[in-house]
Amino acid sequence: MATKRVHLDQTRFCCSICLDLLKDPVTIPCGHSYCMNCIKGYWDVEETRIYSCPQCRQTFTPRPVLVKSLMFAELVEELKKTGLQAAPADHCYAGPEDVACDFCTEMKVKAVKSCMFCLVSYCEKHLQPHYKSSAFKMHKLVEPSKKLQENICSRHDEVMKMFCRTDQQSICYLCPVDEHKGHHTVSAAAERTERQRELEVSRLNIQQRIQDREKDVKLLQQEVEAINQSAHKTVEHSEKIFTELIRVIQKRSSDVKQQIRSQQETEVSRVKELQEKLEQEITELKRKDAELKQLSHTEDHIQFLHNYPSLSALSESTHSSSINIRPLRYFEDVTAAVSELREKLQDILREERTNISLTVTEVDVLLSDPPEPKTRAEFLKYSQEITLDPNTANTCLLVSEGNRKVTLMNQQQSYSDHPDRFAVRFQVLSRESLTGRCYWEVEWRGGGVFVAVAYKNISRAGDGNECCFGHNDKSWYLDCNNNSFTFWYNNIQTPVSGPRSSRVGVYLDHRAGILSFYSVSETMTLLHRVQTTFTQPLYAGLRLYYNFGDSAELIKLK
Repeated sequence: MATKRVHLDQTRFCCSICLDLLKDPVTIPCGHSYCMNCIKGYWDVEETRIYSCPQCRQTFTPRPVLVKSLMFAELVEELKKTGLQAAPADHCYAGPEDVACDFCTEMKVKAVKSCMFCLVSYCEKHLQPHYKSSAFKMHKLVEPSKKLQENICSRHDEVMKMFCRTDQQSICYLCPVDEHKGHHTVSAAAERTERQRELEVSRLNIQQRIQDREKDVKLLQQEVEAINQSAHKTVEHSEKIFTELIRVIQKRSSDVKQQIRSQQETEVSRVKELQEKLEQEITELKRKDAELKQLSHTEDHIQFLHNYPSLSALSESTHSSSINIRPLRYFEDVTAAVSELREKLQDILREERTNISLTVTEVDVLLSDPPEPKTRAEFLKYSQEITLDPNTANTCLLVSEGNRKVTLMNQQQSYSDHPDRFAVRFQVLSRESLTGRCYWEVEWRGGGVFVAVAYKNISRAGDGNECCFGHNDKSWYLDCNNNSFTFWYNNIQTPVSGPRSSRVGVYLDHRAGILSFYSVSETMTLLHRVQTTFTQPLYAGLRLYYNFGDSAELIKLK
């Protein structure tokens, strides 16, 4: 009996908030006791100024003043001396998140099991009949659940132990009589067995997919490491090569500078040497002039005649009577030569940069490319600002509007000679090379325009097929005029149908080998699509009809 008394005493001195022995116990006006910090914390989170008891829900206004209960504190200390620090497991009171025992009438204790037959949750004490009596042998115990009422049929207030496969829902044994009459029904256990079998198959599939994906992740991680390692080595190697190139250019710059300074010093020395000799001659001539002047003032005729022969004779000049300074440009020719070298280097670097960029973008892992755009908004994501290269324009073409517009003129333009210029065909190429995914639009006025793409090594001289867009294997174009569309490649033409428009959109996916032409108005209509393999960077091209005043412009897209 003594043990039972201690047991009861301990449960009475447990805080229902922390479920532990009271610490600094306080008693609130309704008579319930709590740890001082527990009830303070409980009231501190109250959103209103009305404070309540966590057990009986009695409210207090204003907030009660808490005073430590000395008697409770002494009793708790006595309990601690017995070695019993906490309430027994079967007397742990249920918190807000716990499932409470349905049989406890006063203080609700945490439930340890729920019965699927009784649809009731039990604490350890009230669960004992299920363990001891054979009447409960068929009852199924599960972990405590708050959703037991979901197993009750709302129509017949009976436990749902059947499953309707027709409606795919749980039902009670009365449902097949009325609402589910004639439906395919089975026991919940049978349906569970079937679904469990499907679940296991699904789990096996999921586990297999997990293994496959883990292998893929491992493979991709290896790819990441390989890419990082390769990129690191390539960057180091590239930096080394570019550093060597810079060193060579700096050495050449130093040599040219030294050569210029040396030549400058030589030429200045020659000029100064001649200058000194001329100044000496001037001094000698001035002295001679002074002597002759003095002789001219001699009054004694005999003395004059005596001295005249020796003074009148002039020494022979070592230099010509006048120095002819040629209109030399001095070192301007050197400047021109260095500028020419710069232009050549820039052309080489521009072309090689494109090739290097194309090589870099061709690095591809296992990832798939994004889908081809469908709407104009999607195409505009790949829009690229393209300008025309005046060095490639035929001399009858006027390039204007920031090198975006070309117009056929009835007189030749004053362009300088350039090896990239189309000599006969009224054609022009873009300055920018095109790799990756690109989109641009061309608007034309007049008789028509040829919207093209071409490799840079297309021929420029002459008027044969090798120079003409679309008539060789180095260029593709869409012939646009007021009457029809025609696509040309390698001198083969393909008729194209579609709505007439003065604006044409061009989409290029270089790596995928896709070249598409669209009629652009309020909507976009595909005119022609090419699927091939591009072996070099491409350049946008325009060619005009033989009508003076016709023009075409690369539209600046926003």
